[in-house]
Amino acid sequence: MPSLPLRLSRLVLFAAATVLLLAAPRARAQGNYEIQVYGSETVEPKNLMIELHSNFTPEGQKNTIDGVYPTNHQEHETIELTEGINKWSEVGFYIFTSEQAGHGVQWVGDHIRPRVRVPDSWHWPVGASLSMEVGYQRAVYSPDTWTWEIRPIVDKSLGRWYMAFNPALERVWHGPGVADGVTFTPGAKIGYDFTKKVNAGFEYYADYGRLTSPSGLHDQQQQIFAVTDLNVSPKWEINMGVGLGPTAGTDHLIVKGIVGYRWDWGNRARPGHKAGTDRPQKEPKN
Repeated sequence: MPSLPLRLSRLVLFAAATVLLLAAPRARAQGNYEIQVYGSETVEPKNLMIELHSNFTPEGQKNTIDGVYPTNHQEHETIELTEGINKWSEVGFYIFTSEQAGHGVQWVGDHIRPRVRVPDSWHWPVGASLSMEVGYQRAVYSPDTWTWEIRPIVDKSLGRWYMAFNPALERVWHGPGVADGVTFTPGAKIGYDFTKKVNAGFEYYADYGRLTSPSGLHDQQQQIFAVTDLNVSPKWEINMGVGLGPTAGTDHLIVKGIVGYRWDWGNRARPGHKAGTDRPQKEPKN
């Protein structure tokens, strides 16, 4: 039987190849509860990452459609707890909530997300990991109540530049989206270290729809965020941004923020780790 690192390598490569060979741009509603492009690093063992994702939609869907509440002026607060298992794996858990005039504060659902990464000892030229997320959300917030996602993650630092690509695949297990089969929902990030503590750039999120029959541009989800990461400490993660949705199927304006704290309950944090971008910290050149 192949060793665990070899099996992990094959799994990562197979997922990436599947995306590259089959992906083609449809659209489904994005939850906008956790708006983040993942870096490849995992949380260190005996460390707990506690994050609060805050997303507000100043301009979104204004009508109740098929029993789903409108997104306009919704405030989403998501608690994310991620525990490091070993040097190459972690498990995350999400609690989704929503606040809106007329509905008050509501629990939306929960997800669980195990993730594994390529160990540093393999000396790959890029960071690579694989995340799998499954969970439930109430039907008044999403017609698709049970969903599954597999997310290959690739990232790279080049001097002051940082780039990440998440070619995610999604599958609905309960709801009208079951008929869509597997959908393609990629995310990407590019950032530049303007100072030792400030990285700024852009994040892109999309839902192109079915792999075999993509939606037209009018119905696709397309979001572009101008973002800033503040690298104040290896223990803290701070990300903020403003996003525009240019297509009819997308909320047109979203403001997001992430504040995270890495609680070390057994080990010291990895030396040189850069908070906010999940990558080793390098001082920018003068």
